[in-house]
Amino acid sequence: SHKALIEADIEIQKREIISGLEKGQVLEGIVKNVTSYGVFVDLGGVDGLVHITDLSWSRINHPSEVVELDQKLNVVILDFDDKKTRIQLGLKQLSQHPWDALSADLNVGDKVKGKVVVLADYGAFIEVAEGVEGLIHVSEMSWSTHLRSAQDFVKVGDEVDAQILTLDREERKMSLGIKQLHPDPWADITAKYPVGSTHNGIVRNYTNFGVFVELEEGIDGLVYISDLSWTKKIKHPSDFVAVGDKLDVQVLELDVENRKLNLGHKQTQDNPWDAHEATFTLNSDHEGTVKEKTDKGAVIELPGDVEAFVPARLLEKEDGSKIGKGETAIFKIIEFSKEFRRIVASHTATFKEVEAKNIKAQAKKVESSEKSTFGDIAGLADLKKKMEGK
Repeated sequence: SHKALIEADIEIQKREIISGLEKGQVLEGIVKNVTSYGVFVDLGGVDGLVHITDLSWSRINHPSEVVELDQKLNVVILDFDDKKTRIQLGLKQLSQHPWDALSADLNVGDKVKGKVVVLADYGAFIEVAEGVEGLIHVSEMSWSTHLRSAQDFVKVGDEVDAQILTLDREERKMSLGIKQLHPDPWADITAKYPVGSTHNGIVRNYTNFGVFVELEEGIDGLVYISDLSWTKKIKHPSDFVAVGDKLDVQVLELDVENRKLNLGHKQTQDNPWDAHEATFTLNSDHEGTVKEKTDKGAVIELPGDVEAFVPARLLEKEDGSKIGKGETAIFKIIEFSKEFRRIVASHTATFKEVEAKNIKAQAKKVESSEKSTFGDIAGLADLKKKMEGK
């Protein structure tokens, strides 16, 4: 068999090649197969694998970006098993590590240009030179303190300019920043947004306690829930505004050192409680509709989009039943506080007062009648005395 003879010769050659293999040895081979995870190289009867991570110092998505079938390559032996049947090869190790080749003139503060190669929520990795990457954290992408995802700023493949923030050649680490290439909007904040000034911003986000409004890129302020409306009792900001809405705001407080801006929306409007004080006087009657109802009482809506609270016991009707949600009735103002923007009303007082007035009137009538009787008796006594005297 000629074939058996050839196979025997190949086996002898294979053993000779394997016996002479050493780590660090450089051999010439031919690309035999390209897979998604690496490249198989024929070293002359013996196959070795170059893993995708050992093909290039730069990040690659597929080995075909670096090599092709039947291509001749010089590779270095990185490792092998005891029988030397599984051989691990490297291609990138034959060239100098990019970090070692990085210009010595490159320092912190320098401007660099690079391509976005990896994107995560927390930031983006930028290749500033072949095999040299730096991380731009999302907090270094914008002056805004209201952080978003890195995907909102860049995408893979984008060419970006950045500034070197930290550089550690020994650890081969570099951090970059984009916002440093633009003026800090907080630098002239006191001149641009002085306390008391009014502006129009965009609602970017909200929490249980308030709304974050962006006045410009990098300038965010908080409107506390209590500063949204003069009259409405808002349980959650989403009941009042939606993300993306435009909102008029006034600067209430400015803390430059801690980059905090306290804003108010209701302050851009006249305080209606000045007018309410004259309208909703004590003991005045107004028509109201029950908006919400709980065990403690009800919130009613009065004319002029004003809300008042009615304790549960004061919701009782003249027939003994209670006013329900959605019902409209007459309510009497029994408490008004401009300072705390609080109005307390009562429906029961509207008919109880009439009863009280009737009772009072009857009492006065009886009292008057009694005085008249006593007066008559006293007159008769005087007349008797006079008659006796005569």
